[in-house]
Amino acid sequence: MHCKVEQFLFPRLKAMKSLKFKPVDVLFLSLYHACIVAEEKLQQAKRTYIVHMDKSNMPESFTHHSLWYDSSLKTVSDSASVLYQYENVVHGYSTMLTAEEAESLGEQPGILSVLPDVIYKLHTTRTPEFLGLEKSTALFPTSGSMGEVIVGILDTGVWPELKSFDDSQLGPVPSRWKGSCEVGRNFSASSCNRKLIGARFFSKGYEAAFGPIDESMESKSPRDDDGHGTHTATTAAGSAVPFANLLGYASGTARGMASQARVAIYKVCWLGGCFGSDVVAALDAAVADRVDVLSMSIGGGLSEYYVDTVAIGAFSAAANGIFVSCSAGNSGPTPGSLSNVAPWITTVGAGTLDRDFPASITLGNNEKYSGVTLYNGKELSDSMVPLVYGGNISNSSGGNLCMTGSFVPEKVSGKIVVCDRGGSARVQKGVAVKEAGGVGMILSNTDTYGEELVADAHLLPSAALGVQPSPVVAAFSSRGPNPVTPAILKPDIIAPGVNILAGWTGAVGPTGLDGDPRHVNFNIISGTSMSCPHVSGLAALLKAAHPEWSPAAIKSALMTTAYTAYKSGQKVEDVATGGPATPFDYGAGHVDPVAALDPGLVYDATIDDYLGFLCALNYTPNQIKSTTHRDFTCQKSKKYTLGDFNYPSFSVPLETALGKGAAGVSSTINYTRTLTNVGAPATYKISLYSQTQAVKMSVVPATLTFGAQYEKKSYTVTFTTSSMPSGTTSFAHLEWSDGKHIVRSPIAFSWT
Repeated sequence: MHCKVEQFLFPRLKAMKSLKFKPVDVLFLSLYHACIVAEEKLQQAKRTYIVHMDKSNMPESFTHHSLWYDSSLKTVSDSASVLYQYENVVHGYSTMLTAEEAESLGEQPGILSVLPDVIYKLHTTRTPEFLGLEKSTALFPTSGSMGEVIVGILDTGVWPELKSFDDSQLGPVPSRWKGSCEVGRNFSASSCNRKLIGARFFSKGYEAAFGPIDESMESKSPRDDDGHGTHTATTAAGSAVPFANLLGYASGTARGMASQARVAIYKVCWLGGCFGSDVVAALDAAVADRVDVLSMSIGGGLSEYYVDTVAIGAFSAAANGIFVSCSAGNSGPTPGSLSNVAPWITTVGAGTLDRDFPASITLGNNEKYSGVTLYNGKELSDSMVPLVYGGNISNSSGGNLCMTGSFVPEKVSGKIVVCDRGGSARVQKGVAVKEAGGVGMILSNTDTYGEELVADAHLLPSAALGVQPSPVVAAFSSRGPNPVTPAILKPDIIAPGVNILAGWTGAVGPTGLDGDPRHVNFNIISGTSMSCPHVSGLAALLKAAHPEWSPAAIKSALMTTAYTAYKSGQKVEDVATGGPATPFDYGAGHVDPVAALDPGLVYDATIDDYLGFLCALNYTPNQIKSTTHRDFTCQKSKKYTLGDFNYPSFSVPLETALGKGAAGVSSTINYTRTLTNVGAPATYKISLYSQTQAVKMSVVPATLTFGAQYEKKSYTVTFTTSSMPSGTTSFAHLEWSDGKHIVRSPIAFSWT
């Protein structure tokens, strides 16, 4: 806030000839005084900051870094206390400060950055069979090796009593496990077992912002009062549970992707959101606890990596050999709507399953429409019921969206209401109709959602309309291009994220609404929050099968074996448009875990590769250290390019290559990649496929011969480009094949 009124006030004061004020002058003085008071209050208000310290530069006068942290804080505030000390993913602490104190602290020697806390939001049976996990069992790791893998879930907690956490088929907990089962409200030490081997909660950042947790509303413990965390945890690694269903729907055996892996829960999300200071503390603990995989179905705003709390924490996790999977976000189909785009994170979008929950709607003219629903309550009578459109029975300009309190009750009573998607939760629209006296709802898609069908456990007879093949890219799934680093293609991959059956909390009903009294052990929900733990669980499978693989190698195996076409040869569709999807929608494609177990070749990456990536972004030594907590200075004699970063996909932002005002000019760009052989000795040959004549591609060498496992070979792709109108995009891909394996990389071209 700035007191802009002063630019009007001061000239008036200077022009005054006496002390007799006119009424308008009094008004200006009053406004100015109010503005100054408000600005002072803003400066005095405290908020949480994460303080990144340069631990290697601790003064010798301190015998321990915690003493240094405390001393640095006391120089700017006598009353501030440390919320968390961070040891693994960040060196530093979090605390509450005024804006003035934070600015002063940031000027001290040894302080890398003082970042304001960020609030992150949640990205909210059949899938093992759909992904082929019921077949080719000989390829999969044994139960013994699978039981050595630990999957950490950062979310809303866990409902430990579910059969999805049954440990009867598991042996002793891995000896390297350093975590704990934290006791709290409604959660005891016995809540954990050989399956759910750890559970912690982190609330200091949340409570610093909102005050003490109201334990009549939520449990100050690892207990899940929301359902989201239990759903993601059981999707990733839930034990097999026969006869699972939601209200009779999707009956069958429910199991996680890595059903014999161990689960560790880190509760960081509360009613008010997921605070960055709590997330960092959980990541810090997870690294110390020795998890193998981290699954985070949360996201926030976009920023450079050196100020992105999740990116910073994920880097240190990856440096410790931990695979990090994050949801891409639910802001699709808007272009550039992604979150969690750091290259050391596997960013997961959402696709559909080949399972539907059909519902038939018959109109008075005998026209029939097919939809989906999870409603299992009392059906409507066979007699015809009046049908009305929400926009025609509302006192609101947005009546078509059926928002709570927007209806004229006498126009709704006894009728079925047609509501458009958007503006509020789908199930909430049904509640609004029910509260106004309606007896049913038909939920229709707008152009934004195309033919997307999402089933919900409605509280009154309801159905959503539409038809699609499967998988298709979900309309809500966030899309590329990458808004932070256009030269890195994101999302990385898509996985099932629509109508997913998994475990649920006993604290709320399947809709999550206060007025839903139903209690279920399993729920069906949708979002990239659901697709993320699918990939987390699949990464655990690959880790068990190949414990020597790095997180980057696991990511590469998942990406280069993904598919982009149906068995018929038709391209995977985007449900939002009805046309073929692109790498900006699905990244490398839809995950294929059976193929990923034996990818042939992988694009591996080390810490040095990531440091070179940051050099290519022209990061300063301080920015690199803020991101990686490593002392590193880019070599002036070395040329760092984003095109040479060893990523499994290619993104070519041609505005950089062609320069401004270069219409009609061609340019040549070289990208170099290195492949590692993870299979038997073989010779691979290149194939190139492109949609555009505006870019000519060639690869040297065109053949790579690997004589041993883990041998590395490099190749260079040359792109000869012609200028195209601004906003043009086109796509291509390259494949290396030895006759058995196909190692596929998508390529995206964009002109601006």
